[in-house]
Amino acid sequence: MTPFINRARLEALLAAARSQHVVIVGDAMLDVYLRGDVDRISPEAPVPVVRVRDRKLALGGAANVAQNVAALGAGCDLVAVVGDDVAGETLRERLEAGRMESRSLVTVARPTTTKTRVMARSQQLVRFDEEDDADLDAGDVQRVLDAIERTLPQATALVFEDYNKGVLVPAVIEGAITLAKTRGLPIVVDPKFRNFFAYRGATVFKPNRRELESALGAAVDLEHPAALPTTFARLGVEHLLLTLGERGMALVSADGVVHRVPTTAREVYDVVGAGDTVTAYLATMLAAGASTLEAAVVANYAAGVEVGKLGAATVTAEEVLEAYDSHVAELAGMR
Repeated sequence: MTPFINRARLEALLAAARSQHVVIVGDAMLDVYLRGDVDRISPEAPVPVVRVRDRKLALGGAANVAQNVAALGAGCDLVAVVGDDVAGETLRERLEAGRMESRSLVTVARPTTTKTRVMARSQQLVRFDEEDDADLDAGDVQRVLDAIERTLPQATALVFEDYNKGVLVPAVIEGAITLAKTRGLPIVVDPKFRNFFAYRGATVFKPNRRELESALGAAVDLEHPAALPTTFARLGVEHLLLTLGERGMALVSADGVVHRVPTTAREVYDVVGAGDTVTAYLATMLAAGASTLEAAVVANYAAGVEVGKLGAATVTAEEVLEAYDSHVAELAGMR
């Protein structure tokens, strides 16, 4: 059973979210979906020929976290890098069209990270990645830090969204955490392996179980959490939120307390973007005054909605309330 939060408290937190402002630092990308039909093999090589019928653009990575924060009604600043190219301009335009701030995007001499997926008959045939994932140079690192410093005075939470594309280098991570800590902001981290242990001082650290075990070089036994203090000593964070796939999530605190948060998904259509939704809701709920457990529970409801949609999608406060009501009704029917 999901840890309980009553409806009045949920409504209050979702209402309070609308007056928050989340700063998201990390790797933004543009997702391109080409959908079409396959009815023949190319005479040039043994590959299918896809006749493209539809082209869809979407915000990905840290930009998808930003649009989920905006879907909640909160304000947000996205601190990320883009290239001086069509994809960068498109990403900027889509942010602005979604009532998100684009003023903190930093234009650098590299292509905007773009992922193009070719789809036919609901199957992905191939994906093309256009990117430069080397660490930013010292000059660009300073420009990113300057952008963070400009955004934090109005922030009520800070998010790091890392996809190993070179933005979240140690200097950016440490500088941003120092600034956020002086303002008492909750800090939520969605890490990747490159700088996994650089986030000391974060409020919630949100790897999936595989990522954590790979970084630690050991299995994580949630049933016998005696080794968890050593894990927390290495990470230097307050809470771990482990995503466990179809088994939901586990919230682990530095004192060794483990809370299980089972999935509330009614059907799973597409898990793409679910982690971004969880990150967005975690940060915004913490900013709104939720406890860490309350924030995890609300984020879990949001994830349950997101996986029922195609691709990286946003989840609104109204959808979370509907999911909550459905779940409570199901639990009542089981008694």
